[in-house]
Amino acid sequence: MPERLFDLHTLHTFTPFTPLRGGVSRPGLAMRVEQILDAPKTFVLVFDTGEEATGGLLAFAKTERLTAAHFTAIGAFQDCKLGYFNWQTKQYEAIHVPEQVEVLSLVGNVAEQDGQPKLHAHVVVGKWDGTAHGGHLLEARVRPTLEVVLTESPKHLVRRFDPETGLALIRPAEK
Repeated sequence: MPERLFDLHTLHTFTPFTPLRGGVSRPGLAMRVEQILDAPKTFVLVFDTGEEATGGLLAFAKTERLTAAHFTAIGAFQDCKLGYFNWQTKQYEAIHVPEQVEVLSLVGNVAEQDGQPKLHAHVVVGKWDGTAHGGHLLEARVRPTLEVVLTESPKHLVRRFDPETGLALIRPAEK
């Protein structure tokens, strides 16, 4: 059984990360950032060894005041924690992968919840023997790189608490 570390209220509360190296192109952020397109606003974020991916993405979203965006990424982690949502308990169960893995696919979005940007990301990682693990990305320490392409969405997205699931889910604007 996976180790339970996160409840729904603390899932996206990240402590500040401590980067080991990397250029700074935004105040307080260590990953290298380049805006590559104006409309829609699109960025490339490059994380280096030792940087924490989820905390860095969230810090970037806050710095850029993003309320709606989506992203994809490839790279590698030296260790990571994935989450599996247990429908019966309405809790995320943490799955620790304490080894070097390739990021085969990382997709996610940014939406506003309680006036703050929140991440929702899923990842599939591959081990040395070709096996894969996947789930909600809770934490990840990069090694040697993580290359993220993030595009701001033209409309504001908001997460609202859903009592049936116990989750904050994106709800499209009602007409």
